[in-house]
Amino acid sequence: MTTASALVLVGAGRLEAREIPVPDPAPGEAVLAVEACGLCGTDHELYSGVLATRLPLVPGHEIVGTIGEATPQFLEARGLAQGDRVAVEVFQRCVRCEACSAGNYPLCRYHGLGDSYGNRPLEEGSGLWGGYATHLVLTPDSMVHRVPDHLDPLTATLFNPYGAGIRWGVTLGGIGPGTTVAVLGPGLRGLGVVAAAVGARAGYVMLTGAGPADADRLATGKAFGAHRTVDVHAEDPRRMLKQDTGGLADVVVDVTANAPEAFVQAIDLARPGGTIVVAGTRGHHTLQGWNPDRLVGKELRVLGALGVDGAAYRAALDFLGDNPVLGQVSRRVVGLDPDEVGGLLHQMAHGPDRPLHGVVAARPIGDPGRSQGGQRHGNGHGMSTA
Repeated sequence: MTTASALVLVGAGRLEAREIPVPDPAPGEAVLAVEACGLCGTDHELYSGVLATRLPLVPGHEIVGTIGEATPQFLEARGLAQGDRVAVEVFQRCVRCEACSAGNYPLCRYHGLGDSYGNRPLEEGSGLWGGYATHLVLTPDSMVHRVPDHLDPLTATLFNPYGAGIRWGVTLGGIGPGTTVAVLGPGLRGLGVVAAAVGARAGYVMLTGAGPADADRLATGKAFGAHRTVDVHAEDPRRMLKQDTGGLADVVVDVTANAPEAFVQAIDLARPGGTIVVAGTRGHHTLQGWNPDRLVGKELRVLGALGVDGAAYRAALDFLGDNPVLGQVSRRVVGLDPDEVGGLLHQMAHGPDRPLHGVVAARPIGDPGRSQGGQRHGNGHGMSTA
């Protein structure tokens, strides 16, 4: 029987290398040969124990790979063939419930967060439910998207954060031609909102960060087309916004992490009748001393954003393929080594030289620049991540 090499999260800060049997696909299923899996803040929260979940499990949800053994039903339903490179959606879709019928499948009655990829325990089924492994089981309810032929698997893992930028900014926020936009938080998802807003022909885009650690990320925002970048520790973003535009933002997208005070700032930056999209999670933090009457007084529209949909993922893959500059971010790549992956997760959250994009490569990808000690890509700016 074929076995998958996998990293299993067994407790806070504890990844173990294991071999897990790869099952034959059941009706409607396929096995994915995982090539690469991007890392995000959720990965660190799982790894550090901040985010409670059922352990042990194989983490990783920004997954790109090629279709291996597959049933005819799986291939025919998706118009795919063995060997096709695909990006895997985090959530599954039952098609039957009210949320799925309305296209809001992150709130699926039968799936949702509990069995999303990278968050399903080892004890269920094959256990191959995360991207920190050489193989992944694709269920009949899983959703995948073909990766453009000219897009390498490392860059393709950006489909997830950039897809978030498209959905949170354009789809939910309503950004379009002439819109004045403020984006709070210069991580990959914040940069995705900037790129999406520029692509939607927004009239003005501001990106904010906090402190010297965000300086290179703000420079990347400029390269992505932001009209103004602001370090909120050094400048008043509201004053800069009024100075540049004569008013406030039509749309504010808050993608900060563990920064409850940013929500108050979002209210400050939004014009009367404007829209605030809140996508950055606050962990266990609560917001003290703010007055909800400010929402009433400005008649603000406030939306929470949980995930990304298929339309945004497809648009992100096309966007990445058509705009090479979007892939030119500081990147570190490590293999399936528990110490290297744990070290990279810690570095991305706390290190002084934090890469913007971290990737676990499940197998050799043929990049001549890759080394066992980790790979760096990008434009030499040394961007960091949230």
